[in-house]
Amino acid sequence: MGKSITDKEQQVSYMKQRLSMFLEVLDSIEPETAELEDIDRLIEMVDELDGKMQQFKNRPDKEPS
Repeated sequence: MGKSITDKEQQVSYMKQRLSMFLEVLDSIEPETAELEDIDRLIEMVDELDGKMQQFKNRPDKEPS
């Protein structure tokens, strides 16, 4: 796994990137032809974003020296 992101600016940047990816996926889905798998993937992405936000909220600002 990668190194933990403890810097608040890096956390915000990470979340912006993930939200941007989510919006790209959302924009690519045609409402008329969307399948259940498409909706399930969007829900999974939102759950992952929520989980990451919870991790960031519970993580100290900086790693101890």
